[in-house]
Formats: sequence, structure tokens, C-alpha cells
Amino acid sequence: MKNSLKVPLIVDGHLDLATNAMTLNRDLTQTVHEIREKEQLLGWKEYQDRGQGTVALPELREGNVGLVLATLISRYSENGSPLHTMALKGWHSPRQAYAHAQCQLAWYREMEALGEMVQITTKKGLTEHVALWTQSPDDNRKKPIGYILALEGADSIVDLEYLHTYHDQGLRSIGISHFGPGRYAAGTHSDGTGLTPIGKELLREMNQLPIQLDLTHLTDKGFFEALDIFQGSVVASHQNCRSIVPGERQFSDDQIRCILERNGIIGGALDTWMLYPDFQLGRDNPKERDIHMELLVDHFDHICQMAGNSEHIGFGSDLDGLFGLEQTPHDIDTIADLQKFDAILEKRGYATKDRENIFRGNWIRTLNKIMT
Repeated sequence: MKNSLKVPLIVDGHLDLATNAMTLNRDLTQTVHEIREKEQLLGWKEYQDRGQGTVALPELREGNVGLVLATLISRYSENGSPLHTMALKGWHSPRQAYAHAQCQLAWYREMEALGEMVQITTKKGLTEHVALWTQSPDDNRKKPIGYILALEGADSIVDLEYLHTYHDQGLRSIGISHFGPGRYAAGTHSDGTGLTPIGKELLREMNQLPIQLDLTHLTDKGFFEALDIFQGSVVASHQNCRSIVPGERQFSDDQIRCILERNGIIGGALDTWMLYPDFQLGRDNPKERDIHMELLVDHFDHICQMAGNSEHIGFGSDLDGLFGLEQTPHDIDTIADLQKFDAILEKRGYATKDRENIFRGNWIRTLNKIMT
């Protein structure tokens, strides 16, 4: 397939590729359908998305999703309790969490060695990678997927020295919270609590580095505390609007205004419970509820109306965030279907420049702030 036939480059602001590779034991160099068939044949059922995944490297190329913010996820939990009903257990010490994160980083390095991926850490590297995908006529099967390394949850930062170690390894984005309690900040389902004392220290130290703060998963209290301390670039990598789908996992209009004032970006997520009010995990069916891709554009519209322009939205699909087809809009089969948004957005009145902003321009502008 040729770039001229579709959107030449899409940036996805949030994918958990290494978690899928190293925890779910998925060979992401295979196609989504090959992975599904293997898991169905093996009868694996320990995660709800077994046999229903939507993300792999071939489908990223098929959809021209050539640049992603790719995470390391490794949690600390004193008693090893699950983060939430379907995620990973926490490690019993921060150093174990760090070691596990390094295992995930090693997978990205292996993908680099194969030519499957390339890490982006500089403005020059970002510019060259964008040019490769938007100007080169070469077959996409020969192009590496560019990735910017991100932390989802900061528990594996053992102490402030480890922050600098991570930065030297290419880390350019940190979400200091995830689900439940955290060493640095409380996250989703811990409303009413905020940053810890060492969380405030971490943000002050982050002010010394070219690195962005991902506000996703922070509680309301932690959100405003973090903005008071951190002075650098802020994003919400996979976040939707509370005014459309209620719940503390979404951001209020006041929170969205704060991100707009800081010239940040909000990446729209495609998890059904963030698109449909009161979606019941494990019970509701996306097809029966008619949960479709265009519902995300309602959130885009709301943010654009608040901003007065299309310069603060993009994609942060989270399509491999330990859920699959059972928790994905019914008109998506794989992540390559992000291409369908071009027609959806055009139908909703988004001009060519607006669509370019959403697909890549806004993320590229924002990422350039943290590149040297």
C-alpha cells in the first residue's frame, strides 16, 4: 500500500507495546490475526482480551501509525495486590519494579536491533522520522515504527538518580500515577488523595530535564497539585471529557482549560468505558451498545470548542491497554483502522489542516518541546 492512498503518518500518543510483548507473551512482529489465532488455539484465558487483541507492528505499518509514545509499566505494591481487576500485580520493592521495567526496555532494544522500531530522542531524529513517513514513497514494510519512551506510573523510579538514568535511556514522558495508590501519586479509583511527598520532589527534579508530564490517571487533587509544581510541557496522553462521559477517570472542563492554558495536548482514548456512559466491563457488548469510532469525535469537538481551534487534540488510543475487541468500538478490527478517522473527521466538518493537526501535527509540535 502506498502513502498517497491514505493519511501518510498517524501519531498515537499512548501504546503499551512492551507490556503486550513481555507480560502477555505476544510476538508483535506477527500480525494481529496470527496472534489471535495462536491464543485461541492455545486456549489462553487469563486476560479478557486473549484472542481479541488489536495491536501489532504489521498493523501499525498498515495504518501508517509510524510514531508512538510507547510505555514501560511496572508497579510497586507492598502486598503484591492487583492494580485493578485485570491488570498486573505490583512488585514488592521499587528495585524489582525497576528491573521489570528494564526487561520491557530490553524488548524495545531488540525491536530496534531487528529494524522493527527506532527510538526518537532528538529534534533531528524526530524531523527525519516524520520526513521518512510523510515524504518517502518506499513500501511501509521497510519503515521502522518510531517510538518515544514513556513511563505509565513512576513506581519504578527508585529515587531521583534513577530519573536521570531513565532520561539517559531515552525516557521523555512520565505519568507519575496509574491505577490506585502509587509511590509518587494516587491514581484512578483513589479520588480524594493526591501527590506524596516524594512525588512533589520528583516533579521538582523533572523541572530540570527536557521531559513532559503526562497528567493521565492523576486524581483531581493530584492534577492541580502537579500543575502547581511542574513547570514544563504537559500532556494527557489518553484522556477523554467528563462532561460527555461522567466519571473521575475523565477530565473536567476546568482540568481541560488548565491543559489548554499550558499549550498541552489531550490524546483521545478508544476504550469503550471512556466513550459510553456506564459501560459495564465484562457484560456490555460494543456492537449491541452501538459504540463506534465517531463517539470519540464528540470529545474532540468539545475540546476544540473550548480551545477555539484544533491544536490541542490527537490520538492516544490505548488500544493495547489490556483490552481487545470486547472493549473496543465495534467498527475497529485493528489499530490500522485509525485511518477511518480521516473520513469521519471530514464528515464532521474538520478541514484538511485540522485533520493534519489531529493525526500528527499537534503531537509533533508538542514532542519537539522535549527534544534537544
